[in-house]
Amino acid sequence: MNTREHIIAERAELVDLLRSLTPEQWAAPSLCQGWSVRDVVGHLSIDAVPMHRYLLAGLRNPSVARLNRHYVEAARDVPADRLVDGLATSVSGSWFLRFFPQLTLADHVVHQQDIRRPLGLPRVVDAERLRMVLDHPDPFARPSRHIRGLRLVATDMAWERGDGPVVRGTGEALALAMVGRDAVLDELDGAGVHELRSRIGRAGAAPTAPGSGRDPESC
Repeated sequence: MNTREHIIAERAELVDLLRSLTPEQWAAPSLCQGWSVRDVVGHLSIDAVPMHRYLLAGLRNPSVARLNRHYVEAARDVPADRLVDGLATSVSGSWFLRFFPQLTLADHVVHQQDIRRPLGLPRVVDAERLRMVLDHPDPFARPSRHIRGLRLVATDMAWERGDGPVVRGTGEALALAMVGRDAVLDELDGAGVHELRSRIGRAGAAPTAPGSGRDPESC
């Protein structure tokens, strides 16, 4: 499968998951601090927005954090079934998929885990898909601030990256840690875990806009 095919498959799996959720699960917190499951879905719905409208919104909200917040807030009044229907139909024509396939795949895989983990709905991520995400994490989450100078080693697949104190864990846990998800830190071991924990903690404690929770740029 190529990257596009993996994105379409990942989106289909996400849509199936979302169609199975109760209203209480939609309202539950995600791994993105300050964002509910619904908010994560609203964020993912951005790729249904035409490019020209997205660019205009970017001019009015001139930072990744503000632009993310704008679309999350705009989706809060949209019925859940409409959000899911939009996700189900928009992926094949998404300009995000066309121009930024690696970013789109990383965003989808991580956000599906952002939803699943707090709800206790684990899954096994396709190994080839997970390797793509490990090789190309979402650059807007600034993974280098977390993993620079550390050696990441997957324990369930042949994958490693970097030099320095070692951080070991499953590919899924490493993919989430790279983009700042502190919920997986207890699943990791090695001499570099303490430093990784410290870096993620500092990033999560950075000042944010009033009422926004954790900076959505990291989500």
